[in-house]
Amino acid sequence: MSESVSNQLEPRPHKVAIVGAGKVGSTFAYALLLNGLVGQIVLIDVDRRRAEGEAMDLNHTVPLSHSVRIWAGDYPDTAGADVVVVSAGVAQRPGETRLDLVKRNAAIFGDVIPRVVEHNKSAILLIATNPVDVLSYVAWKASGFPSERVIGSGTVLDTARLRYLLAEHLRVDPRNVHAHVVGEHGDSEVPVWSLANVAGMQLHDYCVRHKCELGAEVRDRIARQTRDAAYEIIQRKGATYYAVAVGLLRIVESILRDQHSVLSVSSLVPACYDVGDVYLSLPAVIGRAGVERVLHLELSEAEARALHRSAGVVREVLDELEPIRGSKG
Repeated sequence: MSESVSNQLEPRPHKVAIVGAGKVGSTFAYALLLNGLVGQIVLIDVDRRRAEGEAMDLNHTVPLSHSVRIWAGDYPDTAGADVVVVSAGVAQRPGETRLDLVKRNAAIFGDVIPRVVEHNKSAILLIATNPVDVLSYVAWKASGFPSERVIGSGTVLDTARLRYLLAEHLRVDPRNVHAHVVGEHGDSEVPVWSLANVAGMQLHDYCVRHKCELGAEVRDRIARQTRDAAYEIIQRKGATYYAVAVGLLRIVESILRDQHSVLSVSSLVPACYDVGDVYLSLPAVIGRAGVERVLHLELSEAEARALHRSAGVVREVLDELEPIRGSKG
């Protein structure tokens, strides 16, 4: 077999481009490297020296982990990337809500997204910058991509936090707790208590059988701790990045391995929820094409009302962003 034919038969290594080499972007690159999921990682940042330093540091782990090519590049280097993860933007300040960030980061996206699309029109865009629901919508509009190929990290992290806190209270492995946070990744998020279960047992039944208290007061406390976790962490260490990086890794893994995993990502909400033209988090099946379908949850009346309120919060912010008004839907 000739060398040219052999090269054609060899699978192309997966490539991920990361725009924004700050704490989230660089921690995600580290998680990606340790996982061995891809063969190429390119870091792009307005601070080129920062990206170069991160790439150098990451490359020194290659002899001890996986054979991955890592370098600091520019937007032309996004060409050929299977997934482009965008974590560029200004950081959330102590005491600042995620929605306070929107105008500053929307302006950054107005520059970043067209530059990515110029060099890669087939990638899946995975948005990590906050406020993620608003900016995922902005990225969708700015890219011209089908909505299934523009995904926000959404409430993957909030869902993990809820499951962790529930597991601590119920004294079980968090991996056996099945519960979702839907809506905005922010203050109006909605924990779906009505469908939560432990290994298939509804929470009420589990608590009756195992004599644990999970009344309204306990649920409210857990929901509050889930919602406010980022604020508490930012007050103590300035930023959150470990768990969100692993959440991004989980999404990318499901895309590249076509796993059809159900993850609570931010995507265009289907008409069955009757919340209008908006990106919000709902459990969705994620595969090689991106968002394959969004699940239709049978929410309680209170949860459905809360989801509509959450959509209204995000829609109100979107309506204030002049650059995306009247653009392609």
